[in-house]
Amino acid sequence: MSSVDHEAVRRPRGRPRSFDREAALRRAMEVFWDKGFDNCSMSDLVAAMGINSPSLYAAFGSKEDLFREAMDLYIGAEGGAPLRALAAHRSCRDALQAMLGSTVELFTQPDVSRGCMLFLGAMNIGAQHHELGVHLHERRRKVADMIAEKLSEGVRDGELAPDTDVGKLAELCVTVFAGLSIQAQDGVSRATLSGVIDQFVSTLPFRAVHAENLAR
Repeated sequence: MSSVDHEAVRRPRGRPRSFDREAALRRAMEVFWDKGFDNCSMSDLVAAMGINSPSLYAAFGSKEDLFREAMDLYIGAEGGAPLRALAAHRSCRDALQAMLGSTVELFTQPDVSRGCMLFLGAMNIGAQHHELGVHLHERRRKVADMIAEKLSEGVRDGELAPDTDVGKLAELCVTVFAGLSIQAQDGVSRATLSGVIDQFVSTLPFRAVHAENLAR
């Protein structure tokens, strides 16, 4: 084999990427978070990501593929903080307080988009993107399922009565979660939303339990 042939073997096919894929994905996430799916154009994405259209399609596929990947990044980073707070506490009451408190902190930061990308950013997905809509619906249902599991722990630990309708109470919590997102997007202050959380949690039918009953 000639030296030219050796060089051909060593040289990778195609032009190497000239951009930071992770940084570009994060910028795409921020645009989707701010505008939602349908209201975000490809020109918006190209401008924010700092790459041209061919590079975008080559690296991420379609706009829908990019949105799915951006959503994964959101949930794995900022957007997953409330659910991580929920899982970090054994006490059901403390877990819900922490989850909703983390939600308010996330949605009222001055340097990020307000509202939840999963709940608000996916609201205006057209019928032509049915599969994406179903995918995001399933992800939202997972939030309700995680809350329901924490409430079920509360029943087992005695924090909630045995006849508590865990499913309906979880739906109520998700409704409040989504409502906080809308209120934050409307500019309601962190102090006001924190007060809303305190009032909401105080109305839930929690019962006092001994600390040892909450031991893992």
